[in-house]
Amino acid sequence: MPPLPAKRKWLCRAVVICSGLTGWVLAASWVAPLAAQNEVIRVDVNLVRVLATVKNPAGELVGSLEKSDFQIFDNGVRQEISVFERQTDQPLSIALLVDTSGSTGIELRYELDSVSRFLKALFSSGNPDDKVALYSFNYQVTLHNYFTHNHGPLERSLKTLRSEAGTSLYDAIYLAAHDLESREGRKIMVVVTDGGDTTSSKDFHSAVRAAQYADSVIYPVLVVPIKNDAGRNIGGENALTTLAAWTGGRVFAPTIRSLDDAFAAIIKELRTQYLLGFYPKNVPLSRDPFHRLELRVQRADLRVVTRNGYYGDAISDSGSPGARTSIAPQRKGHQEK
Repeated sequence: MPPLPAKRKWLCRAVVICSGLTGWVLAASWVAPLAAQNEVIRVDVNLVRVLATVKNPAGELVGSLEKSDFQIFDNGVRQEISVFERQTDQPLSIALLVDTSGSTGIELRYELDSVSRFLKALFSSGNPDDKVALYSFNYQVTLHNYFTHNHGPLERSLKTLRSEAGTSLYDAIYLAAHDLESREGRKIMVVVTDGGDTTSSKDFHSAVRAAQYADSVIYPVLVVPIKNDAGRNIGGENALTTLAAWTGGRVFAPTIRSLDDAFAAIIKELRTQYLLGFYPKNVPLSRDPFHRLELRVQRADLRVVTRNGYYGDAISDSGSPGARTSIAPQRKGHQEK
């Protein structure tokens, strides 16, 4: 595959063409004729990976639990945990999405300085295979750097960012999720923004679905430039909170002066995550390919944060007993730098 260009831009009206949606359409066109010829579509049993953080009543991270402390349920059926890593050091692939819409204005320079410090802290500890891809979004989405462990190119790209009208937040999440799909290890989105979406061609549900297909955890960093509710986009804040909750992340709402603390908290969570995996067995299926996940711990005083489900097997539209389809994202590799 030829090297990826240094920059890649998508105008919001061109997202459907550039985002890899064609791959999904092609996959669907192949599934339909197969279902007509053979009532059962052969599928591979894939390991479902679940990232989780656990906190005590004081909100402190708990990183000392054992495999036996967890129970995991797929569509209500308990599953056997086949993979368990405490404080996993599986490599991170972080899609860093920076809002450069017109509303960021004078605050953008403070945000970018804090982002730069976040990257230095991230690369100075943890797995040397941790990599970050940098995106900016306003009325369009721009990929500045594909996944790299080299702080220098990322720093240079940060210095070029300028604010401009429009906020294509959902487009940015949708496109970054496509790039994360083929990555190994843990997949994270850190979204630095000051409000809601205004110019995306994709909607909230398309964005969260893409993130869930990619098994990505979303950490929105909602920069709050003012201390009262006047002028704040409460709808946008609620959407970001939901995106975080459904993917197993959490939203941060720092003031511009406390951004460093928010980024430090994200790094701490990433270094204290549990990785669990299971092979789905005896799971009741419906026509909805979205499987509901529930992760429990035996101690009632602890709170588990993880994604609410994943896309997997479903009953085929043919309605024949035992017929099923499998949702499998199209994987496409990119050359790393």
